[in-house]
Amino acid sequence: MDLNVKGKVFMVAAASKGLGYGIAEALAQDGATVCIGSRTKADIEQAAQALADQTGSEVMGSVFDARDKASIDAWTAEVVAKYGRIDGLVVNAGGPPAGKFDNFDDADWQAAFELTLMSTVRMIRAVLPTMRAQKSGAILTVTSSSIKEPIDIILLSNVLRSGVVSLVKSLSTDIISDGIRINNLVPGRMDTDRVESLDKTVAGRLGISYEESRANAEAKIPSGRYGTIQEFGKMGAFLLSDAASYITGTTVTVDGGAMKTVW
Repeated sequence: MDLNVKGKVFMVAAASKGLGYGIAEALAQDGATVCIGSRTKADIEQAAQALADQTGSEVMGSVFDARDKASIDAWTAEVVAKYGRIDGLVVNAGGPPAGKFDNFDDADWQAAFELTLMSTVRMIRAVLPTMRAQKSGAILTVTSSSIKEPIDIILLSNVLRSGVVSLVKSLSTDIISDGIRINNLVPGRMDTDRVESLDKTVAGRLGISYEESRANAEAKIPSGRYGTIQEFGKMGAFLLSDAASYITGTTVTVDGGAMKTVW
């Protein structure tokens, strides 16, 4: 399928590795210009070079902090100054720390709010003027399976990511008249550093090895394994492309059949 993204410009946050990298890779493989951002200069420069070498597409790496409005605005301005347009945005950030209710104080809640919900608000707010002027654009948030089935050890993520999904649904009806679509993409158990960290947390709580913890999780997935960032990335690229032109305000799951919910 031709996604018709060649020559278009996409911003992908938290893309030095993991799910963000997977989406950036899929877009670049189809000829898109990809502007990736992350907090660590060495990591994002290495990722940008790897993507450019692998795909032959133009890739720009930028240092930015999803928790900081000025940093988000500066990254957006950098992209607009260089390319004059933004065809798509992937909202993505590292997840809040694992833990249950009694583990967190007000500062923890505030930090999670800034990282997960306000980063989404600020990234979307930053690109909307350019997209509205173009009368086109696609926005995709990378969220979590906890929005459908809360996960015991990541309470902060359960609560704040649910807010992101509500924001996306509410906003979708406001911006479609400007030719802008917005959707959520939910990963199940993907083979990423974040999931490895959570598996190790579970292992520690249960007094078992990491390998046992992962095997227990894989046994609950009908597909029998964790997904790859490439599998996730291809769905992300599709939702950002013209091939998904009639899809907005919805949540798509990539989980190997793991979740039991019917919506």
